[in-house]
Amino acid sequence: MTKTDVTTPTDAERPTDKAQYLVCAVLVAVGAFLIYGAVSLEPGFAKVDPVGPKAFPMVIGIVLILLAIVLAVAIPRGSMGEADAGEDIDPDAPSDWRTVGLLVGVFIVVIVLVEPLGWVIMSTFLFAAAATILGNRHYVRNIAIGVVLALVSFYAFYSGLGIPLPAGILDGIL
Repeated sequence: MTKTDVTTPTDAERPTDKAQYLVCAVLVAVGAFLIYGAVSLEPGFAKVDPVGPKAFPMVIGIVLILLAIVLAVAIPRGSMGEADAGEDIDPDAPSDWRTVGLLVGVFIVVIVLVEPLGWVIMSTFLFAAAATILGNRHYVRNIAIGVVLALVSFYAFYSGLGIPLPAGILDGIL
């Protein structure tokens, strides 16, 4: 028996994954959105932050745009991600668009209702719904963890950072 040689394709033979350019475009769009949002913030929004609220979104936006540029340069050079070799991953399995759609729906509901109902209620809903959609069937525990995370994040932003999150119908209680 003889061994056969396994050849790897050269850079010229590798196909260019043009779908990665869509990732570049999304990175640039999100980066530009963050930079625009940071620039358009009113001064004095957060009173306890010596750096100011503009710094973090500005840095993240710039980093996203730089990463998009690096990726755009790497794509035509044949840079492709490695195939997933995880033991629990079936690369041939179809995408679970139902789960993706449900999660997107949950995010849209939270975005629409966070002002009238408040951060604590909607972030509790976000955590519990996302955990349930992703397969956790401990409903009461999902809600309890969601309430704890919602209250901790509400007071961390309000007291720690001086950034008020919407209280909604719980205004006066929180």
